[in-house]
Amino acid sequence: MSRPHPLREPLRQLIAVLDKERQAIAGLELDDITIAAQTKLAVCGAIEKISSDDIDDEIQAMILSARDMNETNRQIRNLVANNIDARIKTLTGSSGLYGRPKLSAVHA
Repeated sequence: MSRPHPLREPLRQLIAVLDKERQAIAGLELDDITIAAQTKLAVCGAIEKISSDDIDDEIQAMILSARDMNETNRQIRNLVANNIDARIKTLTGSSGLYGRPKLSAVHA
């Protein structure tokens, strides 16, 4: 019976934290988003220290899954940020067509 690849457990942890991050982003839970980001950094740091020799199909699938989940989370985060930005612009009456007004234009 062969031993599991040393990347298996940290990749499983990374996939779990990416799922928690997605839920935190969807729920706009800032504390949970921050915890997820810190955990991702720690797990990625641990993964960097492990040899990537002899990656089998299972490990490759886990790596691709983590990559895809991270990309999905990035897209969701950007959508939420754009939505909030649009709401702020609506509340302030700023169209944002040309960016922020320059100080010299405001004081002129």
